[in-house]
Amino acid sequence: MKIEINPDGVWYHGSNVILSRLREGSTVTQWKELAEAFSHKPTCLSYDDDGNIEHNGTEKGYLYIIDEPVAVGEDICPHPGTSMDENAEFLTRRPLKVKLTAELEYTR
Repeated sequence: MKIEINPDGVWYHGSNVILSRLREGSTVTQWKELAEAFSHKPTCLSYDDDGNIEHNGTEKGYLYIIDEPVAVGEDICPHPGTSMDENAEFLTRRPLKVKLTAELEYTR
C-alpha cells in the first residue's frame, strides 16, 4: 500500500493513557485509523492493500494529534524497525506536545 506524507498534514498518536506530551521515541503516523487501532494496544495488527485494519486490541483508547509543528527528518524519522509499508509509522526524535481529540471505546 502506498502512503503519501503531507509535510503540512496532521500527525496522530494512539494510546491507552491520558497524555499531554509524547516522549522521544514515541510512534506517530498520518494514518488516523492506524493510530486509532494502536490506541487499543493490540498484540497483533494487520492491514490489507485497501487500508482495512484488523487487530486484537481491546483496551479503551485515546486519539491525539501533535499540537506543534513537526518536520520530517528533524522532529520525526521513519520507524527503522517497522514491518509496515513505507511512511506508515514514524518515531519522535524529541518530546512533542499532543492534544486529545477523541476517546475511543473498543468495538468489534
